[in-house]
Amino acid sequence: MIKILGRTDSINVRKILWLCDELNLDYVREDWGRGFASPKQIEFLALNPNATIPVLIDGDFILWQSNSIIRYLANAYSGEYLYPKEPQQRAIIDQWIDWQGIELNNSWTYALMHIIRHSPEHQDFEKVSQSIEAWNAMMHILEQQLAKTRAYVAGKNFSLSDIVIGLSVQRWYLTPFDKPDYPNIKAYYALLSKREAYMRWGNNGQN
Repeated sequence: MIKILGRTDSINVRKILWLCDELNLDYVREDWGRGFASPKQIEFLALNPNATIPVLIDGDFILWQSNSIIRYLANAYSGEYLYPKEPQQRAIIDQWIDWQGIELNNSWTYALMHIIRHSPEHQDFEKVSQSIEAWNAMMHILEQQLAKTRAYVAGKNFSLSDIVIGLSVQRWYLTPFDKPDYPNIKAYYALLSKREAYMRWGNNGQN
């Protein structure tokens, strides 16, 4: 039985939960993280020395880092339709997964911590403005990509990259600030919202 350690309001945990639903995988989940058991406890640190969620336990196999976890699950549990083995197709999917984890994620951090988390350490309004500008610029890159594919991030078929990007689109829409009108992102959001698992873990009001 697969075990997932992490709270359901974490965007990184929801990646895994969404994928498990797409793959029809059974799992059990334990609440860890903000508002629940601290990942700084010794028993958790033995699983992940970074003290971060999520952690995946699959039998005797332990894995942390959400994007590594979703790649593993797709590889281990018949997810080739989401993560093809053909090198160029896989490379494009990996490109967008890594872009989300590095470029897009870093752009929103300051703004999100100020607007949503109300962090006392993120009260510099100039930095908030810069973060919003950078976030919108990253979303413009996504808008351009979706204008090319007219469907999903990596092409005509739903893939692993859409799980990480789809959750990011939800976060962008739910964080209140002025946004450009990106019609291709809007169409993409509507397309993803036809998926039952996205409505459960992505377009569910959680930021």
